[in-house]
Amino acid sequence: MTSMTTAELERQQAEMGFDDGASHLLEVSMGPQHPSTHGVFRMDVVLDGERIVKLKPVFGYLHRNHEKIAESETYLGSMPYTDRLDYLCSLTNNWGYALAVERLAGITVPERAEYLRVIVAELTRLQNHACLIGFLLQDMGASGTPLMYAFRERETILDLFESLTGARMMCNYLRFGGCRVDATPEWLRQAQQAVEAFPKFLDEYEQLLTGNEILVARTQGVGLLPKDMAVQAGITGPTLRASGINYDVRKVDGYGIYDRFAFRVPLGEHGDVFDRYMIRLLEMRESIAILRQALREIPAGPVQDARTKLRGFRPKPGEAYARIESPKGELGFYLVSDGSANPYRYRVRPPSLINLTVLEEMCLGRNVADVVVTLGSIDIVMGEVDR
Repeated sequence: MTSMTTAELERQQAEMGFDDGASHLLEVSMGPQHPSTHGVFRMDVVLDGERIVKLKPVFGYLHRNHEKIAESETYLGSMPYTDRLDYLCSLTNNWGYALAVERLAGITVPERAEYLRVIVAELTRLQNHACLIGFLLQDMGASGTPLMYAFRERETILDLFESLTGARMMCNYLRFGGCRVDATPEWLRQAQQAVEAFPKFLDEYEQLLTGNEILVARTQGVGLLPKDMAVQAGITGPTLRASGINYDVRKVDGYGIYDRFAFRVPLGEHGDVFDRYMIRLLEMRESIAILRQALREIPAGPVQDARTKLRGFRPKPGEAYARIESPKGELGFYLVSDGSANPYRYRVRPPSLINLTVLEEMCLGRNVADVVVTLGSIDIVMGEVDR
């Protein structure tokens, strides 16, 4: 077949009713996707050829009325619901909610429980970031190998969670004033072994991926998020730090006992997909540093404040907001008490939803294939978007 001349192409377009020289846009609905990817999520994109000229995220397919349910539940009764927000990171969800209730009611947390909270939170960060990289490579078109490498390490951590809490994912472990059960010496020993083995996996992961020319070509300069836009949009977590903004709630607030641990806050330079990938790798190494310190220094003692009354729990009228550095960014809980057994108002500040708001700006002018990679680098879970 010979290629058509310009005149022949123009004549064919005219016969089909196209105006000469006009730009022909196509509106495409991408999704909704299966929950085993990023969740039930759709994007309405307008294309000029394969170039993105408009993108609208569409939410609501997974809405479960989390906040309204919590306003008719007791304070403690809502703890299992927090597991289902970011269902990869139930233990950090527990912490954010427990911290808000503790501030509302003036509850203190024993030293050992504070250490256990840090340990399970940083183990959660390790498995979340490892899986994010695996999913990102899968979004990029790689085979399942990177994801299976991540899942292999995740299994070790989930085994620890199951041994400690009785559940692999929906852990329901934290309580106001501490933790539900104590960790045994054997569990702490196994956690230490898992932490010491993790750097070998990271070295292997980096060797296989970071210098890969396909990964570099598909990620560098793609999905750019400038510093000023990230700040103005309220972006947090690794997505913000990849744009070069030094902001980590663990450092800013020092909640729990994070001010006792020495760790760095890695920063990116360009705010592209590659920087967001590298930030996750670097943050996992910092989590290992925190875990080594916490496992070495954890004291003996109770894991629950004996003065905390869980039955008939009724905080005095007032309000409180507490936030943590979840693996995906700032996770906050706002509570208003009217003195009854359930919150008058219960509000979640989810990082996945806020971080999605700049998706269009990150994708404009890029190709359709870049949209999927950019979305994968943000690290969303629809459970906390459609809460």
